[in-house]
Amino acid sequence: MLDQGAPPRQRTPQATGLGARLMRRKPVERLVAEGGQGDGGALRRSLGLWQLTMISIGATLGTGIFVVLGEAVPKAGPAVTLSFVIAGLTALFSALSYAELAGTIPVAGSSYSYAYATMGELIAWICGWCLVLEYGVSVAAVAVGWGEYLNELLDGTIGVTIPDALSAPPGDGGVFNLPALIVVLLAMAFLLGGARESARANTVMVVVKIAALVLFCAIGIQGFRSGNYEHFMPLGMAGVSAAGATLFFSYIGFDAASTAGEEARNAQRDLPRAIMLSLVIVTALYVLVAAVAVGAKPWQHFNDSEAALAQIMRDVTGQSFWGTLLAFCAVVAIASVVLTVLYGQTRILFAMSRDGLVPKVFGRVHPKTGAPRANTVIVSLFCGVLAAAIPLGQLADATSIGTLFAFALVNIAVVVLRRTRPAMPRTFRVPLSPVLPALGLGFCVWMMSSLSTVTWVVFGVWMAAGLVFYFVYGHRRSRLATPES
Repeated sequence: MLDQGAPPRQRTPQATGLGARLMRRKPVERLVAEGGQGDGGALRRSLGLWQLTMISIGATLGTGIFVVLGEAVPKAGPAVTLSFVIAGLTALFSALSYAELAGTIPVAGSSYSYAYATMGELIAWICGWCLVLEYGVSVAAVAVGWGEYLNELLDGTIGVTIPDALSAPPGDGGVFNLPALIVVLLAMAFLLGGARESARANTVMVVVKIAALVLFCAIGIQGFRSGNYEHFMPLGMAGVSAAGATLFFSYIGFDAASTAGEEARNAQRDLPRAIMLSLVIVTALYVLVAAVAVGAKPWQHFNDSEAALAQIMRDVTGQSFWGTLLAFCAVVAIASVVLTVLYGQTRILFAMSRDGLVPKVFGRVHPKTGAPRANTVIVSLFCGVLAAAIPLGQLADATSIGTLFAFALVNIAVVVLRRTRPAMPRTFRVPLSPVLPALGLGFCVWMMSSLSTVTWVVFGVWMAAGLVFYFVYGHRRSRLATPES
């Protein structure tokens, strides 16, 4: 449990000015004590190590391989495998910091709560606002790819596809991406049933997606041509880093696991284990599948395909059956990413609502299911509409920049907490601190610098809107602003 020493004195708005109010911290003890408590009920602690690991893998495995591989290969060429490794290393350094903080502060808010305990309310708000971008846009990005594989499945089974007007967003030749909206609404239906039921459904889908990727490797290797790896890095290191930045949003699964801190039976023990175990499994599979895919198909022929693996299976075997089977598995697999990432988004807003920084509706818990129902419906509808209206490439890059910014703050937070609360018991400790957190921070900054100017402009507008909302609403309604706090 937490150390018995007195926490740092909490600054109050009555005794300090604006600057100090923006830096007010929420004591770790209070964060943990409030864990699971919502408006009208409490979240249920029903998840063990297995379920937490499956949530991590469910939110991670599939996104970069099934959906964004076709976006990343044209940027890096055969060196896309190196892009996966770089993105994985960046995630690893941040995952170490996440693992320490998740075991020390096992709450639903993830990096938002870690920042609140270490760097103050304004930084916590910025981090939480980045997480809203990270999770919400990620759900939309993955939902777009789900529609591509659904069309592959329909074409291979009944010989029809959904017309472009209803299966692609404006800007990609369509009017409204109906499949993307449908998969988000299906995930919403599962989440409304509660965390345990959602975790069970996710576990089944994770098993299907791992089997599908193993099957792809077994068949794809038969079409492997070493000549496809000539000119390994045709677009240079700039292309590798650009692809890595796009692919990085595929590694947010361990962050989703940390959002389950208030529904885990033994969060301090199981969260660090789930985070590290899932990242190792996912990175190994990503690199293996990417290597086989590029070996089986020249990189110039990917052409931004969002159903690349199914097409490779069909090309290698000369039969539509295997591509159709992989498309079916991908439909199931990508749905699990939508489910688990949408889950993480709702829990982030749940924690922010409890602190008073966003409206109370996001913190209401249904007494029968133990799930934040109104929160789930609002977030799902927002993400569904976003998925139906925005092209995949823009969504992926927007997700990456929000993720990288939040991860950078986590690497800082773990060092700050080591300095301010050195005696606090930790179930996991980042080795070689502060060196590894500094490397994690550096990698995040480097990959952010590889993103396009348009992505940075969108990020800047998003952050400006968030700051306006904070000063108009959150700053005044923060629970730390009340006298009793």
